[in-house]
Amino acid sequence: MRPGTAIALLWLIWAVSWAAAAFWAAPAMKRAGFQAEAPYRAVLILGTILLSIPAHNYVGRFRLWFPNLAVAWTCVALIAIGLAFSWWARLHLGRLWSGTVTAKAEHRVVDTGPYGLVRHPIYTGLLLGILATMATKGTVWGVVGAILLTLGIVMKAKLEERFLRTELGTAYDDYAGRVPMLVPFAPA
Repeated sequence: MRPGTAIALLWLIWAVSWAAAAFWAAPAMKRAGFQAEAPYRAVLILGTILLSIPAHNYVGRFRLWFPNLAVAWTCVALIAIGLAFSWWARLHLGRLWSGTVTAKAEHRVVDTGPYGLVRHPIYTGLLLGILATMATKGTVWGVVGAILLTLGIVMKAKLEERFLRTELGTAYDDYAGRVPMLVPFAPA
């Protein structure tokens, strides 16, 4: 198997399993709403399209670098680690997880497991996978896609932060004061 095939399979398995797991989530009691979510969703969609443009055998002017086989397989491992970290976070969150910005019944601050390392560990894992995918592509499209995906994730995380502060009050403020947003071991 080539690194590009492994990367495509990792992302495909993650996407299919992630979508299937949506049925485990508890019903939402309150939502941020489509208007609040539309900007980050548009950025994420465009970023995904650009990052998904194949780079195999591409040697045109939009090729920035050619990773060697060792770098490519290292990136495959980083993608697997990032996607596994996002799954750990999702499983740890349990039925409180949602693909949209919502509050569930009995919503509370979860600050254990991966949520003790960062406030948004699903996004942290995805960012690792996205950046490693970009590094294996070495194209302008890959770089721009990764930038847009990073921007979209940060936009969504900030929307969630505002929403959770409104819903959970000082409990979330206390949590945010001691746990970094996206980068483990960074100042909170």
